[in-house]
Amino acid sequence: MKDEVNNYGDNAIQVLEGLEAVRKRPGMYIGNTHVAGLHHLVWEIVDNAVDEALAGYCDDIEVSIEPGNIVTVKDDGRGMPTGINEKTGLSTIETIFTVLHAGGKFGGGGYKVSGGLHGVGASVVNALSDFLEVYVYREGEIHFQRFENGGKPVEPMKIIGECDKNRTGTTVKFHPDPTIFETTEYDFNILSKRLQEMAFLNKGIKILLTDLREEPKKEVEYIYNGGIIEYVNMLNKNNTVLHPDVIFVEGKSDDISIEVACQYNTSYQSQIYSFANNIHTPEGGTHEDGVKQALTRVINAYGKNAKILKDSDESLTGEDVREGLTMIISCKHPNPQFEGQTKTKLGNSEVKKIGSDIFAEGFERFLMENPDQAKLIVEKSILASNARIAAKKARELTRRKSDLDVSNFYGKLSDCKSKDPKECEIFLVEGDSAGGSAKKGRDSMTQAILPLRGKILNVEKARLDRALSNEEIRTIITAFGTGIGDDFDLSKLRYDKIVIMTDADVDGSHIRVLLLTLFYRFFKPIVEAGHVYAAQPPLFSIKYGKNVTYALDEAELKTKLSEIPGNVKPIIGRMKGLGEMDADELFDTTMDINKRVLRKITVDDAMAADEIFTTLMGEEVEPRRKFIEEHAEYADLDI
Repeated sequence: MKDEVNNYGDNAIQVLEGLEAVRKRPGMYIGNTHVAGLHHLVWEIVDNAVDEALAGYCDDIEVSIEPGNIVTVKDDGRGMPTGINEKTGLSTIETIFTVLHAGGKFGGGGYKVSGGLHGVGASVVNALSDFLEVYVYREGEIHFQRFENGGKPVEPMKIIGECDKNRTGTTVKFHPDPTIFETTEYDFNILSKRLQEMAFLNKGIKILLTDLREEPKKEVEYIYNGGIIEYVNMLNKNNTVLHPDVIFVEGKSDDISIEVACQYNTSYQSQIYSFANNIHTPEGGTHEDGVKQALTRVINAYGKNAKILKDSDESLTGEDVREGLTMIISCKHPNPQFEGQTKTKLGNSEVKKIGSDIFAEGFERFLMENPDQAKLIVEKSILASNARIAAKKARELTRRKSDLDVSNFYGKLSDCKSKDPKECEIFLVEGDSAGGSAKKGRDSMTQAILPLRGKILNVEKARLDRALSNEEIRTIITAFGTGIGDDFDLSKLRYDKIVIMTDADVDGSHIRVLLLTLFYRFFKPIVEAGHVYAAQPPLFSIKYGKNVTYALDEAELKTKLSEIPGNVKPIIGRMKGLGEMDADELFDTTMDINKRVLRKITVDDAMAADEIFTTLMGEEVEPRRKFIEEHAEYADLDI
């Protein structure tokens, strides 16, 4: 032990120079080396181009994915400076791409507003690429430099040709280092969604995305002169809107600008997304807090003044006034303070008052000038308030009072013996018949069974108070132990895995979607924390000799058949529904932790998930029909 201590001397302290630190700990700079981190490389370069647009010097941004997953980002901005940087003695291009915290976003001279304020974007992308090339078009010349093997310059910057004197801009081409990333395969849909978002947030900028990896090439172009108003229109396209006009408010104070676009719909869910300098802030922050505060204050004041709210009525809460609200909040700040490197929350204290004042003034003006629309908004909030009060009373019915209640409340739950949530799992099983087999076949120490009778309430079309009047939903809430709504506490979840176990047919799929809607709308942290799974019962059994194996689908069936010796003829059987399996068969195919296949349900993109649930489970029929027609080929159902 003493020798180990003695090894900790002066020479044990490592100094990582240049971009070594980035390659050693990439997660510190881009979050991770999975899919999200891979795409983060593109965002860093695109952010630089958008910063040029925010400064008023760039109109067009082009992103292309070439064969081999080589990415090119091209803009028509001013072009990076090409002289010698007096601090480093290197060309400015080489400084930008090889020195951490070097950039034009610190002193205020280059950019008033910027997303990439850490000044590590370009150099980090270079460090994590096996090659990167920069082309700068400026003053009639094309300047070029190439870097390889994690950001090392191949040679100094040089001029490789001439261009039109009026042409300016920067083109960056790079390939992510496969020794760093788990995958280097770019996802067109992830890229297109984020680039569309950037176009919404910066009205008038044209962004073109091209995928050249396959023929025919894929191409999308985004330009929104209406900015975030068009963003709200898109988010509400599958909803029935409560009032025709999208409310738009903008203002500026102390070089801090706030834009808000919002519109109510007839649903019971809210969609509020905030951004600071084009960066999504999923945890909100002071810009979101200020706007929400103003929304509640203004609706209460207007409702009282217009006599829609009685003096004796309870004041509307933030939860009440946000029901059915779709809102985009965009803040542009010359010196934003983000909480954490991943920039998920805005922390500038001064923004709360600025956001509140700007939105309150504009929103109040809209209500005064549009009394019919204002009345609809206040009346919806009052209905939400009444439902909230009713739901508070109904929640009392879902609280467990003692362990006695756990054993067999409502005569449904067959709980497991273990009280350690880390090793416990609960199966939500379609029907009493399958529930009976599951109870007989389970491992009673760690596996709980809750049979569900029929299809539960579609909560996309119901408020919480109505959901809590549904016995099946109350049973689920009580079983989970987390409470719901204001009472929700993830730490009280009694099972590490919540497994939806339904038949592989249309009814089973419908029940699964109804349950996922319930979880996403009322138990979202459970889904986000990775506790929800869907069981994958096999469609086929394969018997040969004394061997029995199973196949999830026709593709796996073909694979397994190809592995059987040619002189053996198997009896291939179509599996029965869960309720028709005996206990041993159900355990062997679907519940045995050593053999089963579970599909983990994740929410990687909250906006996309909101859109899917609204489309599939909302009031509008046509978007649902269109979705089913477009995605029918991917369904694997036994009809």
